[in-house]
Amino acid sequence: MAKPMSGGHLREPHEGSLTGRLNWLRAGVLGANDGIISTAGLVIGVAAATTSSTEIATAGVAGLVAGGVSMALGEYVSVSTQRDTERALIEKERRELELTPEAEHAELVGLLRQRGLSEDTAITAADELSEGDVLRTHLSVELGIDQEELANPWAAAGSSAIAFSVGALLPLAAILLPPAPVRIAVAFVAVLVGLGLTGVVSARLGGSPWRAAVVRLVGGGALAMAVTFGIGRLLGVATG
Repeated sequence: MAKPMSGGHLREPHEGSLTGRLNWLRAGVLGANDGIISTAGLVIGVAAATTSSTEIATAGVAGLVAGGVSMALGEYVSVSTQRDTERALIEKERRELELTPEAEHAELVGLLRQRGLSEDTAITAADELSEGDVLRTHLSVELGIDQEELANPWAAAGSSAIAFSVGALLPLAAILLPPAPVRIAVAFVAVLVGLGLTGVVSARLGGSPWRAAVVRLVGGGALAMAVTFGIGRLLGVATG
């Protein structure tokens, strides 16, 4: 049963919070996937050039830290820009409601008619919706914005950095823990398994077939590791 929001319009229980959680979870899975691929390529490339665990660990940790910071900064800037835009739209809508309420009401009626309501029903619905929080009603119907649920750039930055770092730990551990003769092979297999799992999870969250997602991720990850391994081996031979 749908419940009324402030402003009078209906909303499924927890719809907004559920959608938000799924979006954050999906972003976290993708961030972890980035951490797996980028760190795996880095440490396998270095391991192909040298057997020194210290050098491999240094490169891997540096890649993890740099990648986490880059992800956090990029997400912070992106979400901050989005939130600034949403705030500007909210202020613009507030001014329009104060200066031209009749025009805004007519616009709301038009939007409701575009959604399939008859003119009389649209007018009645617009009147009822405007009896509550008229700003929130217009923001929701016209712009799809909820002024109480704006994106948080700090949360986005933190979650991206954590997701990337967690993903990066898999190839870093897989390359450092096994003995030197098998470390690249073990890391290669562990990374492909990790990518396969993130592919399944991301596909499930998006409601799409998981096989195609797994093939893309595993194939792309294998290609990236093969390329960096080849480059590392060439550089190792050249400097050896």
